[in-house]
Amino acid sequence: MNKKYNVYGIGNALVDIVTEVDDQFLQDHKIEKGLMTLVDEEHQTRISNAINMNDSNMQCGGSAANSIIAVSQFGGSSYYSCKVANDELGEFYKSDLSSNGVDSNIQSEALANGITGKCLVMTTEDASRTMNTFLGITESYSKAEIKEDALKAAEYLYIEGYLVTSENGQDAMKHAKKLAEDNGVKTALTFSDPAMVKYFKEPMVSVIGTGVDLLFCNEEEAMLYTGADNLSEAQEALKGSAQKFVITLGEKGAIVFDGDTFIDIEPNKAEAIDTNGAGDLFAGAFLYGITNGKSYADAGKIASKASSKVVTQFGPRLETNQAKEILNELLVEA
Repeated sequence: MNKKYNVYGIGNALVDIVTEVDDQFLQDHKIEKGLMTLVDEEHQTRISNAINMNDSNMQCGGSAANSIIAVSQFGGSSYYSCKVANDELGEFYKSDLSSNGVDSNIQSEALANGITGKCLVMTTEDASRTMNTFLGITESYSKAEIKEDALKAAEYLYIEGYLVTSENGQDAMKHAKKLAEDNGVKTALTFSDPAMVKYFKEPMVSVIGTGVDLLFCNEEEAMLYTGADNLSEAQEALKGSAQKFVITLGEKGAIVFDGDTFIDIEPNKAEAIDTNGAGDLFAGAFLYGITNGKSYADAGKIASKASSKVVTQFGPRLETNQAKEILNELLVEA
């Protein structure tokens, strides 16, 4: 039976503000390079005031949102469950999500009073990305935002690891996962960031429970979660948490486990200027592939090509025409 949605995603709704800084800026403002750090509004306002915001790029985002938008851009169908406030950025988020072809709970609901979350993404010359995130109203994201009918109508549930930082977020993750399992919807989860595995490992283990159908992580996250000493050990250990999984390896490509075989996904050469969103795009493109008749190997090729493209430009996602070009290129190569 064909489902209405390829993927139903849950995660933090954040307006991504992407800007360029240098290492000295990060040092001067005591910002830890290369990590996602949760900050209060005062801190974020102070950093924003020190940056030339006119040169910044603004998009609706959040880790899972970027993946869900990618599904849509490649030609799939997707739904995103999120929480934004009834302020200017909340309306911007709602409009941007809709213009990217994604259905959402916020399209038909009155938005609550509060402040919409923002993520200041600072990229440096070495293509490293550093994120300071003020969650705003999405900090209160809970199972109340999970729309059962839409979830049941999806082939996959996609869970963002960043939700693990709050108890209500953990409840939402577990609630959605149980709903999916009870209704024959496959479960996918991304660790999102090494910090989520390092500092919230116990609740993350609790969320995963007996396992997920598909897990996305990078090499560092795989090692941290499994406690393995090397990648080979981590690969074997992850089999206990996920039936299938993808480990992204940056410029070395990726490893896909399809439940039976390990598949090496070749990297595509790229001159990286901004790695922000590369993992999110990889996951979204991969999910598009496996829910639209592609093998795990071919889905990996689409995802690898997409992520190598996004790192050559600023911002966490592609334009729809770029996604279509990638599919056409792979069709020609085949």
